[in-house]
Amino acid sequence: MTKNKLKFTKNNLARTSLSLVAVTAIVISSIAGYRIVDAQSVREQIESLEAENQSNRNKVEELKQQATSYEDAIGKLEAQIDDIERKIQLNTEEQDRLKVEIAKVEAELEEKRQLLGKNIRAMYIAGDISTIEMLASSNDLSEFVDKQQYRDSIKTEISTTVNRITALKHELRAQREQVDKLLKEQTDQREDLADSRKEQTRLLSFNQNQQADFNAKTKENQKKIEELIASQIQLNNSAANLQFIRIPGPVNGHNISVDDYPYKGYGHSQIDEPCFGPPRTADSLDRWYYCTRQCTSYVAWAIERSGRSAPRGWGDAKNWVNMAPASWMVSAPRTGDIAVVAGGTWGHVMYVESVENGRMLVSEYNINLTGHYNYRWINLY
Repeated sequence: MTKNKLKFTKNNLARTSLSLVAVTAIVISSIAGYRIVDAQSVREQIESLEAENQSNRNKVEELKQQATSYEDAIGKLEAQIDDIERKIQLNTEEQDRLKVEIAKVEAELEEKRQLLGKNIRAMYIAGDISTIEMLASSNDLSEFVDKQQYRDSIKTEISTTVNRITALKHELRAQREQVDKLLKEQTDQREDLADSRKEQTRLLSFNQNQQADFNAKTKENQKKIEELIASQIQLNNSAANLQFIRIPGPVNGHNISVDDYPYKGYGHSQIDEPCFGPPRTADSLDRWYYCTRQCTSYVAWAIERSGRSAPRGWGDAKNWVNMAPASWMVSAPRTGDIAVVAGGTWGHVMYVESVENGRMLVSEYNINLTGHYNYRWINLY
């Protein structure tokens, strides 16, 4: 079987006018819940499904690119969050250290204050002693001076220590306030980054769901395409409603077991488009204007190999019964005839190698839409 320019099929056993053919060509079958009306309808369905699949694939590629940007954004946000977390950890440790230092300084300050208080009370009590009495209690003037200087130095030292500790306490508290403020800013920044990451993750999830939806649609469409093509393969392998074309002229024999088709190494595909590609690429054009490795190309070559003129440019296999002169249509096959299956998307043509005992031996190409050679026996009754 073939495609667009390749294969045409049977319509009616008795060839009628084109208007009747247009009516009888309506082959109605049910596949996966939808109807196939005729070859053109099937072809349009396949092309529409393939176009939709291509559109879906394009959208998936776009979504993948968007997903990459989301993933990059999430990665950067996570790196920033990790950095903030480290800073928060360091500042929290600094905050704890300052709390301990402040507590120690406050304890030391309290101790010095108490000591200062004791000394002040002692000096106050000592202050009730007159200078004459202090001098009298001293062994000499030097001892009197030493006592006075000692009291003054103790007072000065304690006062200086208290002032120093108080200043240190204020400094530590200022540092803690700065750290507290920085921690709050970093915590707020972490929350903002977490919110941004959450949004990017939501967008990525939505993107991935869209990809999954498009991929599911593509898979569903591909299944429909396979079912449409499977219906053609089933028709190709069916002997029901075969029609036969007999091209006039003597028929030369050949060795059927040898695949000597000249285009067997050329390109092949089932794309419904003209096969204008160069030789040995998908959809290469043969010298009879059929696509290579299709059933129509093979049968044209088999006719020429038998010593007769091959039909040129008859298109899809199912159209061959319309293109052939009415006088070439026969009801019973013999060696050298063309057997035509006119159903399905493209139809299928085979070359009749021999007929015996109610069955015929045919050779063919692309019976299962794979572009390969085959021969088989088909029961006629």
